[in-house]
Amino acid sequence: MIEYNKIETEKAILVGLARNAKLKAGVSNSLDELEQLAISAEANVIGRRIQVRGRPDPAYFVGRGLVAELKESLKENGGNCIIFDDSLSPAQQRNLEKELETKVIDRAILILDIFANRARTSAARLQVELAQLEYTLPRLTGAWVHFSRQYGGIGAKGPGETQLEIDRRQVRTKISHLKQRLKRLDVQRRTQRKRRQDQFKVALVGYTNAGKSTLFNRLTKAKVTTADMLFTTLDSTTRVMSSGYPCRVLFSDTVGFIKKLPHQLVESFKSTLEEVKLADLLLHVVDSSDPELTERAEQTRQVLEEIGAQSIPYLLIYNKVDLVPEHPNLELNSPTSFEISALGGLGIASLQAEIIAASGRYLQSKTGSKA
Repeated sequence: MIEYNKIETEKAILVGLARNAKLKAGVSNSLDELEQLAISAEANVIGRRIQVRGRPDPAYFVGRGLVAELKESLKENGGNCIIFDDSLSPAQQRNLEKELETKVIDRAILILDIFANRARTSAARLQVELAQLEYTLPRLTGAWVHFSRQYGGIGAKGPGETQLEIDRRQVRTKISHLKQRLKRLDVQRRTQRKRRQDQFKVALVGYTNAGKSTLFNRLTKAKVTTADMLFTTLDSTTRVMSSGYPCRVLFSDTVGFIKKLPHQLVESFKSTLEEVKLADLLLHVVDSSDPELTERAEQTRQVLEEIGAQSIPYLLIYNKVDLVPEHPNLELNSPTSFEISALGGLGIASLQAEIIAASGRYLQSKTGSKA
């Protein structure tokens, strides 16, 4: 698995680009979230910069003047890392690192690093490693460390082959092996899912840190780790409930979504997100206290569309209502919405009653079809 060696705490400056002055406030909000991500990765944010620029600079993404300012700011504040809120091209990243003489990463690699540190199950570790390798492959240069030759053998090195070509070939080979291992795990998951076909399946989805795991614990009496931190939960957790329900109900807690989620992660985690795609009911959890609630709810919808789960019936769950006087009205075509506090228990009884009713309708449809 590819990761930077963290010899000391990262002291990072965050950088965002606004295409015009009107978009500067939105970029500032995005940097707020980027700061939370940096903190989740155990970095210390020592500054932030927003540049208003019509389009990214092909060589440095931002203007050369800002690059000079960043270099000076790193020296003054003892910084050792620059984090960009947008994706950098391989060339831009190399140019910036050469000019700034420090580590330069973007939002995508930061999220990948968080996922690498939080993954617990073997499947999640494989998925994160695959995403990291696919992200890194086009960014390989001769300066990168060499990968393990465990997949090599007689005749592995051809005449005249450069070290960079060897590195790239080894990465592609490892990617291929990871995909094969994930396919084998996917076969096991499909076998497990076949056993669950007659169970009513409920999946909790939503933006990261919306309170899905807290609600999951409340509904299932589970003990999934929760914290006021982005991406506390990565591995899907499933609990089967029968007491109080007309049929067996399968609850699944899933990884939180986020804007600008690296597409490599979406691709590699698709097998895990099958729990969402195959659900009979989704609980779309939103944080009522989040000023960016509407945008983040829409981001969740976009990810659901990307994995083919946009047509599944869902309930819109306004969580953390105890923190705000009232929630904004979201036009997300939800037939039913609930105001709850997963932590305090407010509104949980009404939500459970609706889930019980939905599971009853599911059981009736199954027994009716069999008759």
